[in-house]
Amino acid sequence: MQCLYRLQFLKLILIFNIYLYAFFQLVKREGAGIELPMTGDKVFVHYVGTLLDGTHFDSSRDRGEKFSFELGKGQVIKAWDIGVATMKTGELCQLICKPEYAYGSAGSPPKIPPNATLVFEVELFDFHGEDLTEDEDGGIIRRIITKGQGYSKPNEGAAVEVTVEGTFEGRVFDQRELKFEVGDGENLSLPVGVEKAIMSMEQGEEALISLKPKYGFGNAGNGKFNIPGGAMLQYKIKLAAFEKAKESWEMNTVEKLEQSGIVKEKGTQYFKEGKFKQASVQYKRIVTWLEHETGLQEEDEKKAKALRLAAHLNLAMCFLKLQEPNQALENCDKALELDASSEKALFRRGEALFGMKEFERARDDFQRVIQLYPANKAAKSQVKYCLLKGNSNNFHLSMSFISSQLVVTSAKEVIYVAH
Repeated sequence: MQCLYRLQFLKLILIFNIYLYAFFQLVKREGAGIELPMTGDKVFVHYVGTLLDGTHFDSSRDRGEKFSFELGKGQVIKAWDIGVATMKTGELCQLICKPEYAYGSAGSPPKIPPNATLVFEVELFDFHGEDLTEDEDGGIIRRIITKGQGYSKPNEGAAVEVTVEGTFEGRVFDQRELKFEVGDGENLSLPVGVEKAIMSMEQGEEALISLKPKYGFGNAGNGKFNIPGGAMLQYKIKLAAFEKAKESWEMNTVEKLEQSGIVKEKGTQYFKEGKFKQASVQYKRIVTWLEHETGLQEEDEKKAKALRLAAHLNLAMCFLKLQEPNQALENCDKALELDASSEKALFRRGEALFGMKEFERARDDFQRVIQLYPANKAAKSQVKYCLLKGNSNNFHLSMSFISSQLVVTSAKEVIYVAH
């Protein structure tokens, strides 16, 4: 009898809370640990949705597949974004949502009528941060501590003010307030992953960033910070303020040509210092600014074409040094569209194809170089390497050969030596 009274009492409390609050959460089973999902995290749940009268309208359990969404991004009803943010892994709870925190006056026909109060049983299985990498390889994971303001984000060349705190295995190795242009972070001993993360942030945002070695200090590590090679890093970053660099559509032709010349010199300086990724960022800006520029005067057209050609040739060179032959090939093809007989483009495309183990195509390019430029002894040597394609060490031999062939001839360009 006491149990019956207790159940009725609890039911009355539940009904009271439903009418008192627009949203009510009841924990049915505690979760494990202390960590909670953050805004932007991808969460994985099972849920059963019912109306107040007990009518089932949806269930991930019936489908036998967990439901996932990005927390705090408005991908689900408001009650879910609020409720799931308070849950721990393994927690089972009941979310009771008035219409304003669910589907409102419109409902969700045919199963959810207008102005319906909904009940969800939700179980949280897992959550993890947002993957910021293009390849979705998990190399840069962001977890938002404090959401930023607005929707604008820094672009390449933007002037940013940030606070960074880098940690490795619990040790703080870097703690600074910095002002710099996006693309120049390597000069400040910031990993490429930090700059990529900053470009995904809104003003005022504070985020926790986890970096795999590829986006951190790589296999070389960092002696200044006593970071070994292959280290996983964490950074806490706050984007205090930023001013976006001018986008292509905001600049006139004169500005684009002037800025392209400036960043070309900047990129070459980075290359001379062995900062190939940083150099490639600068050369890419030239392509972005000029590749779709049309209707130019004859003199400006010549300048733009020369800058684009140099940008693609230098990008190919950077990607060869970074041992990314596919991207080197793509830029060589672009360069050859601008100058079909370019010695550098043909030679570098041959090297890219060799790196991709497409030996016959590589040989064709080297032979084309010899045909057009008989004095190019490096191309003759590479034809011989192509004939040794059965050697399993060819790829590494090629990459070593590429490095030995690159020299800086001036402050303006880097070319292959023709022995």
